[in-house]
Amino acid sequence: MTEALDILGTASLWAAVLRIATPLIFGTLGVLICERAGVLNLGIEGIMTLGAMVAWMTVYQGGDLWLGLFAAALCGAAFGLLHALLTVPLGLSQHVTGLGITLFASSLTYFVFRLSLPVSSSPPTIIPFQPLAIPGLSDFPFLGVALFSQTAPTYLAIALTGVVAYVLARTPLGLAVRMAGENPHAVEAQGLSPIGIRIGAIVAGSAIMALGGAFLTTATFNSFFPTMVQGRGWVCIALVVFASWRPGRALLGALLFALFDAYQLRLQHVVSEAIPYQLFLMVPYVLSIVALIIMSRRARVPQALMVPYRRGER
Repeated sequence: MTEALDILGTASLWAAVLRIATPLIFGTLGVLICERAGVLNLGIEGIMTLGAMVAWMTVYQGGDLWLGLFAAALCGAAFGLLHALLTVPLGLSQHVTGLGITLFASSLTYFVFRLSLPVSSSPPTIIPFQPLAIPGLSDFPFLGVALFSQTAPTYLAIALTGVVAYVLARTPLGLAVRMAGENPHAVEAQGLSPIGIRIGAIVAGSAIMALGGAFLTTATFNSFFPTMVQGRGWVCIALVVFASWRPGRALLGALLFALFDAYQLRLQHVVSEAIPYQLFLMVPYVLSIVALIIMSRRARVPQALMVPYRRGER
């Protein structure tokens, strides 16, 4: 029992929490932007998978790591645009379209990957982002290792959370996005286009989602395999509900899930081997479901979420 508690006091655990949370932060912010504009984007799983492959392939072919992230964001935006055109102007089912995007993006990713690199005994590797030490702060005994020795995309994810929170809460653009998800007819009455706002939000959100997948291949791992996202996209959708559609809470939710995941990995090494490891793998998801149930009871859903907008209708 003492060893299990001692894990919580190790700097390596909290460093791993930030690392595991980073793709969740990107994905959750992307979903949040889409849903605040009134559109559910279930294509996140496929978009993250595509982003992971595109970023890795860009670097593998000789591109820069930042170029890989940019290429992933562009591909994510393209699939977001496809989702937006089908669900906003045409008013098709957001559930069906989103799942179709996931299947299309995932299948296309696997096809392009195998077409470019036939099956081999071991996947090719790249040189990923290295931990970026912040002068003066990285030298602190505990916090230096835990917080200030992360890779650059992790700092980008945290900064992006602040940017999204500020834009949504403090700018006319953020107000327009929020109103598109609450009352698009009020947006139309102000002379703005709810359709254009929703499309723009979906494209931007999907680009950010793709960065979550890109992080996996350019910072966490140094290679790509088609199943590496492993349901993180679905977790991000749940985290948005947990966060009550607020960026700050979304960051907290991603860190909380990452803590559960990082802790169970270390706990496996200190408890009896008689306990099946599958039980430990369940822990982050079970605790996340419990937290989701508690928080969702007080969550305020955007009023026009999943409601198609048609000009002139009330």
